[in-house]
Amino acid sequence: MEAIERHTISVLVDNEAGVLARVIGLFSGRGYNIESLTVAEVDMARHLSRITIVTSGTPMIIEQIKAQLGRLVPVHRVSDLTNEGPHLERELALVKVNGTGDKRIESLRIADIFRARVVDSTLESFVFEMTGSPEKLNAFINLMQPLGLVDVSRTGVVAIARGPEAI
Repeated sequence: MEAIERHTISVLVDNEAGVLARVIGLFSGRGYNIESLTVAEVDMARHLSRITIVTSGTPMIIEQIKAQLGRLVPVHRVSDLTNEGPHLERELALVKVNGTGDKRIESLRIADIFRARVVDSTLESFVFEMTGSPEKLNAFINLMQPLGLVDVSRTGVVAIARGPEAI
């Protein structure tokens, strides 16, 4: 049995109504999972958006996903950042922690170590803002759980290839 691999795929598309629905439909119609999805306009003059998808599957499934994405009409380019070389992945998280006394002090200490910023504070809670790799965010969130974690909001992964080449 082939191993399941995690891949970050970047898709350059026309910025028009219905494109995201077609991409999502491709995944849902074939039972592929989306772990993370972000989309934003990246070229206003040419009306292009970048969709960043984190998915997982066997190498054969990943190849099928890329081929099927490439056949969608508004798609200009599909890049498997995982296979194409070094790339950067970042995510933003807002993490709400309730706590008083020692738990409050400990949550601030850990936030400082992880370079999370306090963006809201009450006498009973903090909201931390943090950017980093998904693994870094997961580690921070796991450490906050015993200290009073009550809510998390995450943007999803954005990614870009390293070096001079553009998508």
